[in-house]
Amino acid sequence: MKASADLSTVEDGAESGLDFDTLDQVLGFHVRQAQGTMHRHIIAVLAEADLTQKQSATLWLIGSNPGTSQIAIGNALRMDRATTMAVIDKLEARTLVIRQRSAVDRRRHELYLTPAGQKLLVEVKAMVKAHEQAFADRFTAAELDTLVALLKRLYV
Repeated sequence: MKASADLSTVEDGAESGLDFDTLDQVLGFHVRQAQGTMHRHIIAVLAEADLTQKQSATLWLIGSNPGTSQIAIGNALRMDRATTMAVIDKLEARTLVIRQRSAVDRRRHELYLTPAGQKLLVEVKAMVKAHEQAFADRFTAAELDTLVALLKRLYV
């Protein structure tokens, strides 16, 4: 699977002929524009694997944490219980994930990748790496470190 989604950009105010007044001075506007651009690209990339972002992140976390619980996945990805269950149900229906009752706590479901899930995860990681690189290439290494540090100030 190849990450071939378009990286075209949206026109800024000057190019579109619109008067942005002071909208283009609003921090949230720029954060949203950047997030939207990256979001559209990753959606297109993951569509090649017939996955959503939540499904791919769930696969990734299960692959890194075999035997983890649905609750832990939901908490890590900030998904409610119903959404977590729906995501795992879809992955299970595709035979990418299996749910097993814990031998220690029968109320707990442990999650594991199937061989097909492990294979797809390798492909997804390569796709995400290419997606990330397409955006990282717009910055020097120092700029990228600074950008990440500054963005963390908004949510940490």
